[in-house]
Amino acid sequence: MLPFTVNFKVSARTLTGALNAHNKAAVDWGWQGLIAYGCHSLVVVIDSNTAQTLQVLEKHKADVVKVKWARENYHHNIGSPYSLRLASADVNGKIIVWDVAAGVAQCEIQEHAKPIQDVQWLWNQDASRDLLLAIHPPNYIVLWNADTGTKLWKKSYADNILSFSFDPFDPSHLTLLTSEGIVFISDFSPSKPPSGPGKKVYISSPHSSPAHNKLAAATGAKKALNKVKILITQEKPSAEFITLNDCLQLAYLPSKRNHMLLLYPREILILDLEVNQTVGVIAIERTGVPFLQVIPCFQRDGLFCLHENGCITLRVRRSYNSIFTTSNEEPDPDPVQELTYDLRSQCDAIRVTKTVRPFSMVCCPVNENAAALIVSDGRVMIWELKSTVCNRNSRSSSSGVSPLYSPVSFCGIPVGVLQSKLPDLSLDNMIGQSAIAGEEHLRGPVLQEVHLRFLLTGLLSGLPSPQFAIRMCPPLTTKNIKVYQPLLAVGTSNGSVLVYHLTSGLLHKELSVHSCEVKGIEWTSLTGFLSFATSTPNNMGLVRNELQLVDLPTGRSIAFRGERGNDESPIEMIKVSHLKQYLAVVFKDKPLELWDVRTCTILREMSKNFPAITALEWSPSHNLKSLRKKQLATREAMARQTVVSDTELSIVESSVISLLQEAESKSELSQNISAREHFVFTDNDGQVYHLTVEGNSVKDSARIPPDGSMGSITCIAWKGDTLVLGDMDGNLNFWDLKGRVSRGIPTHRSWVRKIRFAPGKGNQKLIAMYSDGAEVWDTKEVQMVSSLRSGRNVTFRILDVDWCTSDKVILASDDGCIRVLEMSMKSTCFRMDEQELTEPVWCPYLLVPRASLALKAFLLHQPWNGQYSLDISQVDYPENEEIKNLLQEQLNSLSNDIKKLLLDPEFTLLQRCLLVSRLYGDESELHFWTVAAHYLHSLSQEKPVGAPGSKETVPRSKVNNPLDICYDILCENAYFQKFQLERVNLQEVKRSTYDHTRKCTDQLLLLGQTDRAVQLLLETSADNQHYYCDSLKACLVTTVTSSGPSQSTIKLVATNMIANGKLAEGVQLLCLIDKAADACRYLQTYGEWNRAAWLAKVRLSSEECADVLKRWVDHLCSPQVNQKSKALLVLLSLGCFFSVAETLHSMRYFDRAALFVEACLKYGAVGVTEDTEKLISAIYADYARSLKNLGFKQGAVLFASKAGAAGRDLLNELESPRQEQTEE
Repeated sequence: MLPFTVNFKVSARTLTGALNAHNKAAVDWGWQGLIAYGCHSLVVVIDSNTAQTLQVLEKHKADVVKVKWARENYHHNIGSPYSLRLASADVNGKIIVWDVAAGVAQCEIQEHAKPIQDVQWLWNQDASRDLLLAIHPPNYIVLWNADTGTKLWKKSYADNILSFSFDPFDPSHLTLLTSEGIVFISDFSPSKPPSGPGKKVYISSPHSSPAHNKLAAATGAKKALNKVKILITQEKPSAEFITLNDCLQLAYLPSKRNHMLLLYPREILILDLEVNQTVGVIAIERTGVPFLQVIPCFQRDGLFCLHENGCITLRVRRSYNSIFTTSNEEPDPDPVQELTYDLRSQCDAIRVTKTVRPFSMVCCPVNENAAALIVSDGRVMIWELKSTVCNRNSRSSSSGVSPLYSPVSFCGIPVGVLQSKLPDLSLDNMIGQSAIAGEEHLRGPVLQEVHLRFLLTGLLSGLPSPQFAIRMCPPLTTKNIKVYQPLLAVGTSNGSVLVYHLTSGLLHKELSVHSCEVKGIEWTSLTGFLSFATSTPNNMGLVRNELQLVDLPTGRSIAFRGERGNDESPIEMIKVSHLKQYLAVVFKDKPLELWDVRTCTILREMSKNFPAITALEWSPSHNLKSLRKKQLATREAMARQTVVSDTELSIVESSVISLLQEAESKSELSQNISAREHFVFTDNDGQVYHLTVEGNSVKDSARIPPDGSMGSITCIAWKGDTLVLGDMDGNLNFWDLKGRVSRGIPTHRSWVRKIRFAPGKGNQKLIAMYSDGAEVWDTKEVQMVSSLRSGRNVTFRILDVDWCTSDKVILASDDGCIRVLEMSMKSTCFRMDEQELTEPVWCPYLLVPRASLALKAFLLHQPWNGQYSLDISQVDYPENEEIKNLLQEQLNSLSNDIKKLLLDPEFTLLQRCLLVSRLYGDESELHFWTVAAHYLHSLSQEKPVGAPGSKETVPRSKVNNPLDICYDILCENAYFQKFQLERVNLQEVKRSTYDHTRKCTDQLLLLGQTDRAVQLLLETSADNQHYYCDSLKACLVTTVTSSGPSQSTIKLVATNMIANGKLAEGVQLLCLIDKAADACRYLQTYGEWNRAAWLAKVRLSSEECADVLKRWVDHLCSPQVNQKSKALLVLLSLGCFFSVAETLHSMRYFDRAALFVEACLKYGAVGVTEDTEKLISAIYADYARSLKNLGFKQGAVLFASKAGAAGRDLLNELESPRQEQTEE
């Protein structure tokens, strides 16, 4: 065994370059932390932390237009493990679903042959995780099962569909952006296609509305600000409007329900879908750079915007409240006029040229604190948000932007100033919530003002645009094995030479060597090469030739031919001899030059009448060995000469010795002898010349007449005793020099551009390159091994070829990529775990399922044996060493900040669960633990110490640190009510038609704001058909008394209305007489579950509200609805922790149940009774079993011992093999 390890294993891989215009929107950042993007017909997968290419997927025949990672919002266990699934769609309408880690296509889907417009995985994962919705042009949406490739349903619409967006709060709502407007679908379901054509609305472009020109003066005329801006109409607008529909993008806001944004080049409009009205506009001033794309955030009400100059900006909604009005100003009479988003941070722009422009941006879905920009030249730039705490006094008061404060809590739990926290972990740990109008902040030292900035943390650059000239460094031998690196030199059209390290696929060096396109490269050693470039010819056909000798370690480059090179015939090729002693330089219309590579001197410039050369190759044979032998003999003789008598000298004549001494002294100077080498070349007539070079003499030794069957010879290759010639007509001629036979083979593939033998002793394989592809031949058997043809089995054209190792070839192609392929030249993806990375990557998805789940348990149940450690060998985990090493590599690749948190004893179990769910990118765990941590913590704060914990408590009304509004129905009631009131105020300010006013009135009545509702009702003009009705309603609202008879009459009327299909009106009447609980019951009976939950939260007392929500939970758990994960979150928000544990156990989520029970016991949130004891021990026992199945023995023992009687058998089973070992 060799005492050192050198990695020269080169796996098949693809180096990618610039992108195609079709790839513009083909990018996605998955929950697993990986970014996938399309590059021509390839899909490239990179790691967002270290910016390394992990996988290149090749199977599409056409350009990729969309890529989407599967969502991770389901419970992961051994049956449904963490896996990397990706869907990619191309211009020809094919969708491929990949297993990215193995690099294989799981399923291929094809409906029509037109480019897929959009594709999305369904996010409601309780039903199935395999459903994929796609738009097949022009107007079909199709739901596919992405596991089997079966079509579930297909539906067509009237207009061409451009894209779609799912409502993040309701899986049955889908919105299509069409060429004419927007279509709202409210009955989307996986089981059957939506009925009817959907509700179609038209957008009149913002430019055509009269308010557009007022935007600039918005600050002064705050009151008059576009009250008249109607955007969405049911009627089709006149013809001039339609042409203006330049809406670039439509997306729901995930941070608050029923809000949507529309993106135009110069503004972003925020719509409230309850009233179909603009409630916020973000406009760019005249000199600003237009928008390209926007990504709304979930954790905070913020927007990542991409501009046309490649600048990414973050805008966060301004919060309105009493902190910001200083005492001497009078408070603003109507505070909320508009949702305003302030610019909080922006990154540097890129230099935009004709060929270089930003394509698209993606944002990290887990932490929302990083964005990646994909540029058309193949660059990927990863920008991370960093927060800095600044002191209050330094803030400039003139900026007018309200300050951002850091949040009170970290990882879901309020922390003190001294406790360790990592604010840059995610967006909601960086900045606190935007406060709601009229709400007092916690004043005091806790609030620290923060500033955000973007930092470039990753950059991946692609190959430049073709042409390419490629050359692999000299091959691996037994002599150079200690220093060998598999380097590939790539000459580019702009004159630079890129050197790639092929084990990692990373750029090793980029050298700016020439000023024009590099035409060829030849290595002179493992660390140096010669490259030549020629400028464009002038009118006399003369060019500037550049021939540079480059030393790779230092990057020094010298002009090899000195002053020569201006205004001469272009160099056609350069060839270095086998011993790297001599260089032949062949010109187009000028005789051959021979140079000594070691001394950079010219040996011979051939005479004018020297024949024109069409092809040239150095012979592998030389006399170096015999010279070395002679040299040794001389050295011995010289050594003897000093000792022995003169008589013995007659053996070696003194004259010879003197000559050899001279040679010796010379060779000591240059450390090598000039050996004799040969080369052959052909002229225009196909005659073969054989010349010998020794020192500085060149001898013509033989001429072979042309072969009649061959056309004009274009290239020669020579290895061992085989010489191969290729000609203009695609014939290959194999000469066996030993047996003196030749064989001509017509390949019928036109011009043979290049032929090259593979490295390695006795390896007689040869690659031939043609105008339309390449072939690999075995010259021993004289038969073809494999063939590749452009247009037939690949879409790209081949520009250059070389051998990488003895069994792998390198192809440079016109799609800007360089592929390292097996000899079969079949494009293949590699397994991700086989590939060598220079930097370790945190991605538990790459581990085998058992290992990734065991790693998770190891991180969650710290400390082990009483100590916090990130060393997997500390625990009893009897897996094979290889898996343990992989786990340890994963642990080591975590950042120091995260390691510090994981090892901190004060970091609580709930915070640990949240952090691990972020590390794993586990969507369902993240939401579960966020809500669980919030309510466990806030309820434990409320409970008087020593009170019996068995009673399930109800959240109180005053909230200091509420759950974010993006959790909607799960928020505390008081906070939820405030948010709804603020929203209805905004709707009221923005209303412009009678319909809007009416919707506002309805909302105000449900919210119990009767006085304002009456004001709005009385606004109805006398010529409106609803005038009489509204006036009576106003009277009714003002005169409702709590006397018995009127109550019963109204109740009777309301129930009749509901019975006769007027549900909304009946509910309103019930709310007037404070019978909201009955109203909720009716709403639930008629299937309006979300509306009922909303009404319960804004109108009912905690106890009544809890009843309504518990009925909803039962409904969600029913088999036909099957939304148990949502039911769990609702139960958490009610504080029904025991029911949560029961439900988790019944769903077989044993790991989550066990951790949740542990957390509840820590907080004293579950009282200890017989029932709870029984449930807890059952949960622990089942969890111990599942850990045993993972092979995680120590964890299994831990939980089996906690389970008491239920875990006794399992504990004995686990203990018994130990005892046997100790007895041995």
